[in-house]
Amino acid sequence: QLQASGGGLVQAGGSLRLSCAASGRTVSNYGMAWLRQAPGKEREFVAAISWNIGNTAYTDSVKGRFTISRDGAKNTVYLQMNNLKPEDTAVYYCAAARYYSNTIQPYNVDYWGKGTLVTVSS
Repeated sequence: QLQASGGGLVQAGGSLRLSCAASGRTVSNYGMAWLRQAPGKEREFVAAISWNIGNTAYTDSVKGRFTISRDGAKNTVYLQMNNLKPEDTAVYYCAAARYYSNTIQPYNVDYWGKGTLVTVSS
């Protein structure tokens, strides 16, 4: 089970940190990712991390602003989001894929967490 939290309302330029706690199974061999879905749009890849090695990847629009990380002791993945923009407004989903890749797509995902809403006001 993946439990996401940390969403909220923030002004443009602000920051939020999303958390995704995994319980009930180990995710040590998985690729962990954040995907998001804006109103009227398809769910899209945001960031991914290889749990074992720590490799990371980001979609171009968030590079330099978002950072994905993991804490093995807490079995938790984080997404630090800085310099948020109104176009970052979306429901953010934590996801686990059996195999890590540089762009984990919805069809790669084996387990989903419930979404957490991020709203960035201009």
